[in-house]
Amino acid sequence: MSHISFSPSSGPSLGVEIELALVNAETMALHSGCQEILADIPEEYKDTIKPELMQCYIEANSEKCSTAAEAEADLREKLICIQGIADKHDLRLYWSGTHPFSSWRDQSVTPNDRYQGLINLLQDTARQLVTFGLHVHVGVDSGDKAVMLCDRMLRHLPVLLALSCNSPFWEGRVTGVASWRSRVMDGLPTAGLPPLMRNWSEYVWLVNHLVETGYIDSIRELWWDIRPHHKFGTIELRIYDVPGSLEDAMALAALSQCLVRYLSVQIDEGTYQHDCHPFMIRENKWQAARFGLDAKLVDSNMYRLQPAREVVREMVDTLRPAAEELECSEYLDRVLVMADQPTWSQRQVQIYEELGDPVELVRRMTDASRL
Repeated sequence: MSHISFSPSSGPSLGVEIELALVNAETMALHSGCQEILADIPEEYKDTIKPELMQCYIEANSEKCSTAAEAEADLREKLICIQGIADKHDLRLYWSGTHPFSSWRDQSVTPNDRYQGLINLLQDTARQLVTFGLHVHVGVDSGDKAVMLCDRMLRHLPVLLALSCNSPFWEGRVTGVASWRSRVMDGLPTAGLPPLMRNWSEYVWLVNHLVETGYIDSIRELWWDIRPHHKFGTIELRIYDVPGSLEDAMALAALSQCLVRYLSVQIDEGTYQHDCHPFMIRENKWQAARFGLDAKLVDSNMYRLQPAREVVREMVDTLRPAAEELECSEYLDRVLVMADQPTWSQRQVQIYEELGDPVELVRRMTDASRL
């Protein structure tokens, strides 16, 4: 059984990963242009601007940062670089969790042994992963705490998903689901909500068991909605759709950092966590995926229904002291603005209904998100 060491972080550091679709500047259809863009990326960004499973999207990663403002400045610089190179190749960046009309059947896999292995194993469940997400890493000081935080974060994941919903389309259809991306991800055998684990030792045992039985090739194939990341010394939130702007993406990143910090202090102080039934979390996740911020979520303490927008406002109030400590109060103010507005999914559908043309929907979205 292999040893997996957790590399602790000295504080609640922040790292942000953004996956963005590449579309043809004229047709607005997905285009397998990742390799063209990567070939022109400056050397200084080679380690933080990366390919993904399919060639029709690209990933930009921030460095390890202390604050949301630092991470935003880092990402903005890289995204402007990608945007400029994309323009030269007649491509645009599309900020959405799915594409409204391009089919997954027409996309090309990135030439990479690992990606080809995933396709061979998972077949169409992997080929359908033409979805685009936001991943947020927050530093943690031990493996045991990382596992405990994943447990305590579970009940909060549905409202975080509701805030980010931005994938109402699939295969040329309005699905009626605010986050279709989350439905696609849940089709994978090692994605979705993670199992409850008691400590780092149990997590290591589970990973080793999955590898030794051939269920996965490596720890990288655990795509849970939230997971410990032993190399970075973080917990990684993967539940988010990529929202429609960098501003909103960074608001979600700051919210994540504040929530992890708040729960970490509770663990240090020995605060008891009341049980939350796993089925209630699953039920809330479905409601969030279906209705976004218009969902009614089951409160995990009182077991009563509560509007998601109200949950967001209460969460922000609770996290104000953490936001002041982490110097990101203005980002939490943006979360409140998001809670009072239509979700990005609702805005996409409204634009589509107004224009009657999915091509023009993508054009308007790409124009609005330019940096």
